[in-house]
Amino acid sequence: VQLQASGGGLVQAGGSLRLSCAASGRTFSSYAMGWFRQAPGKEREFVSAITWSGGSTYYADSVNGRFTISRDNAKNTVYLQMNSLKPEDTAVYHCAAVGDYSDYALWVDSYYDYWGQGTQVTVSS
Repeated sequence: VQLQASGGGLVQAGGSLRLSCAASGRTFSSYAMGWFRQAPGKEREFVSAITWSGGSTYYADSVNGRFTISRDNAKNTVYLQMNSLKPEDTAVYHCAAVGDYSDYALWVDSYYDYWGQGTQVTVSS
C-alpha cells in the first residue's frame, strides 16, 4: 500500500483545513487508517484513526470535537477535517495504514504497516 497525503497549508487560528490521504492498492478497504503528527522538536503523536468500515473512529483528546476523520473506500481515500485550528496544531501530518489490527492499538504509531510522506500544516496566531 502506498499513501499520499495532501491538503496541508498555512491557515490562521480558528480556520479550517481538510487533509486527504490517497491510497493505492485494491485492499484499502480492509485497512484501518490513522493520522499522526509531528511538530518540530517533538515526538510523533496520535491524532485520529478510523476502522476499515468507518464504523469506529478515535481521536486524541487535544483534537476531539475539532477534527473529524472519515473515509471513502470507493475512492481509496481517508480524510481529516480540521476545524477551529490552533497554533499548537502546527505540525507535519502523516497518514498510516494497518492491515491486521485491533482497535485498542490504533493510537500506537509503531503498530502501523504503511506511512505516507506527510503534509505540513501551519497555523498562525
